[in-house]
Amino acid sequence: MMLRTLCRTRSAFLQTSQRSVPRLWVTPVQQRWASSLPMNTVVLFVPQQEAWIVERMGRFHRILEPGLNFLIPLLDRVRYVQSLKEIVIDVPEQSAVSLDNVTLQIDGVLYLRILDPFKASYGVEDPEYAVTQLAQTTMRSELGKLTLDKVFRERESLNSNIVHSINQASDDWGIRCLRYEIKDIHVPPRVKESMQMQVEAERRKRATVLESEGTRESAINVAEGRKQAQILASEGEKAEQINKAAGEAQAVLAKAEAKAKAIRLLSEALAEQNGNAAASLSVAEQYVSAFSNLAKESNTILLPSNTGDISGMVSQAMTIYGSLAKTSPRTPAGVEETSEDLLSPSGSPPEQRTQ
Repeated sequence: MMLRTLCRTRSAFLQTSQRSVPRLWVTPVQQRWASSLPMNTVVLFVPQQEAWIVERMGRFHRILEPGLNFLIPLLDRVRYVQSLKEIVIDVPEQSAVSLDNVTLQIDGVLYLRILDPFKASYGVEDPEYAVTQLAQTTMRSELGKLTLDKVFRERESLNSNIVHSINQASDDWGIRCLRYEIKDIHVPPRVKESMQMQVEAERRKRATVLESEGTRESAINVAEGRKQAQILASEGEKAEQINKAAGEAQAVLAKAEAKAKAIRLLSEALAEQNGNAAASLSVAEQYVSAFSNLAKESNTILLPSNTGDISGMVSQAMTIYGSLAKTSPRTPAGVEETSEDLLSPSGSPPEQRTQ
């Protein structure tokens, strides 16, 4: 009798275990093989990264850890199987209105993980549905705070705000939202055309600005080049004038030094024996040479009365020589004074000036 009752109870347990089970918090792949909960066979082997929730006589008993576990038949039952891996949920596409009244179609991907299998099993009826709805409502709320331009520029900030809002509500469910990513943002066709026109206008503006800046830079470079060229030319002219002045100064100094040296040599020569006679002869020769070149340098000529008297001219030259010879011993400077007295302003000899 007891054996028959035990068999009937086991049959009822098997039938109950094969009934349809509630929706589990598992991935689609796991949901295919987890269509029926594990049956209590006294000895159970729990896979890695899974948590089995065991109930004893309808109440929560314990969570089976990965590895070998033992259960009491008929009394213990595996009620929930929770995956501790990171779970990916595809958030369906939904419509949202931005701050500037533009209707957008946005979908995303949600990444989460179960941290507390007990809360995930008893805290919410359908965790996947609850988190998906929470992500959609949070996304609509966050998009309503941004304009259309900021939605595209601040996608990362928008994702972090959605994750923060989901985690605040899902702490009681034992679920942790790791990240949320927006996949696609669809805008109305007219708004898209307006955005395209705005982009084209912005690019034309940038091209015009860049062209004007290039023209300005070119003009500045040309002006700078001319300025530098003028500066270099003036510096070159200045250097040329300085060099020319320095050369003329050096030439003047060289001439002065040469003249001083010639004067010293002449004074030394005059101090030697027969120096005065040589000087007198040189002055007579210069007088005759200057008189012979008068007709070559000017058309107006003043001639002495005895131009054709060559012997008279020679006698006059010798007279000059004799007078120089007499006056030179007294002072060397008398040579210059005698030579000045010998010539008149018109170049004629002293005898001519007396007449």
